[in-house]
Amino acid sequence: MTRSDLIEQIQLKRSLLCVGLDSDIERIPDSLKKHEDAVFEFNKAIIDATHSHCVSYKINTAFYESRGVKGWQSLEKTIEYINENFPNHFTIADAKRGDIGNTADQYAKAFFEAMDFDAVTVAPYMGSDSILPFLKYSDKFTIVLGLTSNASASEFQLHGEHYPIYKEVLSKTARYAHAERLMYVVGATKAEALQEIRAILPDHFLLIPGVGAQGGSLEEVLNHGLIEDYGLLINSSRGIIFASEGDDFAMKAGKAASELQKQMSTLLQKSF
Repeated sequence: MTRSDLIEQIQLKRSLLCVGLDSDIERIPDSLKKHEDAVFEFNKAIIDATHSHCVSYKINTAFYESRGVKGWQSLEKTIEYINENFPNHFTIADAKRGDIGNTADQYAKAFFEAMDFDAVTVAPYMGSDSILPFLKYSDKFTIVLGLTSNASASEFQLHGEHYPIYKEVLSKTARYAHAERLMYVVGATKAEALQEIRAILPDHFLLIPGVGAQGGSLEEVLNHGLIEDYGLLINSSRGIIFASEGDDFAMKAGKAASELQKQMSTLLQKSF
């Protein structure tokens, strides 16, 4: 999917919503656990209930890797289901890979070729060697961790001799590729920094986790981060997929996604 395709979907749906499939098997309803692949059945139901309200799905690979071979099978079936049935949705492998050389090449091959994701998240700590292998794929997006929303992010990201390390990361990595191929993770709980981030990254899409369960403000994010081409994907995971842990989980997920999309539509209408 190209940047133009993504923008078109945002315009059509009046939505910036990315649904995070952080599908913790411990929280999946017992009624699904009779299935051979309960996680996939859960994901399928969530996708069917939310696809009309969102433009993207983000699969957090940790919840699948932790289950070994069965988890990888659930992940592969999930991405295949999205690609085959809802090909207009932007797919993200939230894998946070951060190695170099041949190892990075293999990670890129796994997510972009074997599983056909549109994008993958990467950690920039090892420098350009950990990012450039992903950027070899001209039809895919690399999403660099920028300023994250976790409590201990300040231990490293906000330090620096002249200005915070995260700003150094943003300004240097932005030279690796243009906004057609590069995105950044910026936590919603860091909304006050978005104005400064936009000064460094005026055109790039930002993937914003932390709206919902982590307490980030949707209105603040749009106020400081929205650009002419939208430039935002707002992720909500637990607040949608675990809106209910009962047998009505899919219905409640659809309702939660719809409510968030309506809020986005209202805010977008005020901005454009």
